[in-house]
Amino acid sequence: MNEGKREAILGRIREAVRVAAPRPHEGSGRYDSNAIEVPQTSREWLPSVPLDAEGRLNLFREKCSQLRTEFRFLSGQEGAAAALADLRNKQKWTVLGSHHHPMLDPLVQSLGLETLYVEQHPQSKSLERCSVGITACDALIAQTGSILLTARSAGGRALSVLPPHHVVVASVDQLLPDLPAAFELLYEKYGDNYPSFATLITGPSRTGDIERILVLGAHGPRDLTIILLGTNA
Repeated sequence: MNEGKREAILGRIREAVRVAAPRPHEGSGRYDSNAIEVPQTSREWLPSVPLDAEGRLNLFREKCSQLRTEFRFLSGQEGAAAALADLRNKQKWTVLGSHHHPMLDPLVQSLGLETLYVEQHPQSKSLERCSVGITACDALIAQTGSILLTARSAGGRALSVLPPHHVVVASVDQLLPDLPAAFELLYEKYGDNYPSFATLITGPSRTGDIERILVLGAHGPRDLTIILLGTNA
């Protein structure tokens, strides 16, 4: 850019900043601050959620379908083990990554695969060769079809990011109605001892280019599976 064009552009900028921008709706008669009702809670701004447990479950199932998240609601450990074995065989898993958790340990062991546990501090490159990362979570959120997890509930950050398939195992009592309930859970569970990492996962990793073509797996797992156990394990 030559000096003349540069000065012309800067001159227009200097002129623009000297003129105050009009306030939205100023003088239009369409804006009355006294007429606006301010919600008492954030829930008044958010989509409604069924009050009953069955309604919440159906809403969560619907959201998972919209998000391309595979969702399986099973009765207990035996059903979960069978579902994982089916995924292992269909996707030809070879190595899996996981963390120790009472609900996960028997399921992971039943798969009979080489397993890297984060408690053994494997290198990131080792976790990258895992076919799947299997984790627990803090909660599931019916309102958005999201998974709430932290570094403590999911064995750190890597298992939910590096392997191409992320499997989350949760119990039905972890299904919360909405986002405010999720944040309330975090405050009650961790108090002043907050985890170093917390995230909401809503569907598999995705992005869209300028032509609005959806691409899955661009920044994380391409596949996301949620196994919800109907009875506590």
